[in-house]
Amino acid sequence: MFTFTWRSLVQRARRLWRSSLQLRTVAITVALSTMAVTVISGYMSISIATNLYEARKSQAIAEARQATVSTQQLFDSSVAANGTIDVEVVNQTAQATIPRVASSPGGTQFAVLRTPGQSTQVTMTQWNTSGLDISVISDELRDRVSQDDEQLFSQAVSLVDDAGTVDPGLVVGSVFEVPTAGQYELYLVYNVRDVQQTLDFVQQTLLIGSLLLVGTIGLVTYFVTRLTIGPVRMAAETAEKLAEGELDRRIPEKGEDVIATLARSFNRMADSLQRQITQLAALSRVQQRFVSDVSHELRTPLTTIRLAGDVLYEQRDQFSPTTARTAELLHAQVDRFESMLADLLEMSRYDAGAVDIDAEPTNLVRLVEESLAGIRPLADEKGSELRLVAPGGYFEAEVDARRIRRILQNLLGNAVDHGEGRPIVVHVDSDATAVAIAVRDYGVGMDAAQLERVFDRFWRADPSRQRTTGGTGLGLAIATEDAQLHNGTLDVWSQPGEGSCFRLTLPRERGARVDHSPIDLPPAEPTDEVGALLAGGDDDA
Repeated sequence: MFTFTWRSLVQRARRLWRSSLQLRTVAITVALSTMAVTVISGYMSISIATNLYEARKSQAIAEARQATVSTQQLFDSSVAANGTIDVEVVNQTAQATIPRVASSPGGTQFAVLRTPGQSTQVTMTQWNTSGLDISVISDELRDRVSQDDEQLFSQAVSLVDDAGTVDPGLVVGSVFEVPTAGQYELYLVYNVRDVQQTLDFVQQTLLIGSLLLVGTIGLVTYFVTRLTIGPVRMAAETAEKLAEGELDRRIPEKGEDVIATLARSFNRMADSLQRQITQLAALSRVQQRFVSDVSHELRTPLTTIRLAGDVLYEQRDQFSPTTARTAELLHAQVDRFESMLADLLEMSRYDAGAVDIDAEPTNLVRLVEESLAGIRPLADEKGSELRLVAPGGYFEAEVDARRIRRILQNLLGNAVDHGEGRPIVVHVDSDATAVAIAVRDYGVGMDAAQLERVFDRFWRADPSRQRTTGGTGLGLAIATEDAQLHNGTLDVWSQPGEGSCFRLTLPRERGARVDHSPIDLPPAEPTDEVGALLAGGDDDA
């Protein structure tokens, strides 16, 4: 359940990201601003921290130097005229003198340690302030201090008080000479908690300021993009309404800026499109009306010609050979004219939107077998072998059998006319949601330019080519309309010299739509038997 909810949220976020230009603009601006502010704030924080630490370190070193000089002067001035000195008395005086010289905010602790490895007549007692953990003075620092008696050395440490609180600290070490007692090391330990507190405050201020700055940039970007994208969104919505047929929709024109200029240009374009579309629609209605009226008006004289032609055709045996041939030609041309007239009437009904389907459960394999039986005499005359490949499946579908039969007759007729006497293979396959019929020939094929126009009205691939099935150039256009009326598709594949394949894909249930086809385009390679027939045809040729 959690995984499903997470995926849904991710998908919604992706859709929102792809669909919202304003969101992308604000998000990218905020992201880039955050990166820039982070870099600048980080640099400022590091610079301030460095400056604060260096200032505190310089102060501590100055105090340590002063304490060292004062201590050294105290011991030197305490030597009697006879060269003797009471080091312990002076040591007690030094313990009171050093805190007065090295007083610092946050507290300062001290330690006086004897430099190891010495042999002297007198040894002075080592001491340190109460509460100081001598372990914070590292051996490394003591080695550096003892080896150079002219410089002061410092080291950052961590100080732990009795409550367990850890504070940052700084240890500064130097050396001084005690007469008759040798070299001793003076260490001043500073608690720099005040510096850390100042740095924390500065970093907190930088963080809050950075967040406020990024938030302000985001809000400013949001309102600016809203002012800019709002008119663009309105233009897009208006364009959608125009595409849906609401030709009177316009964009409000306000101001004299670039957006207002865009609105005026868009509205002028919409006005021009509305005028042209209105003119074309009126012309189309006139054309449709003309075709419909002419087609209906021609039916009456055509019926009369048909009756007279049938009489002459039935009595042709009584005529001379020339007259009999004329009667046969008249009969054939009247048939073709009737077919053309029927096609024109059908196209006029499609143009007028007055077409509906009478769908019922139909076995498409049986329908294909009937169509093959009807076209077989013409195929035999052309020398084309007809084959049916139906591997099995859900062959029953809710379709208008009359319209599907008309599509098959057209596709089979074209295959016979352009198949060059080679085999014609009809594939029928289906799945749970769709059924497909593919008519594959191995004839002359078509090039890319011909494929672009193959479904145009009144277009023929080769007008000079002799046809067995007549043809008006409307067959594939009507077949396409019949397929779309079923929410199906009619697709084509063709290569010059390799033949063509037309594939009809239909939903199995009325009203459903198809987004795939059970048959590839073109279908799989022919079987061995069909391949042998193709090879035999090539040898004969």
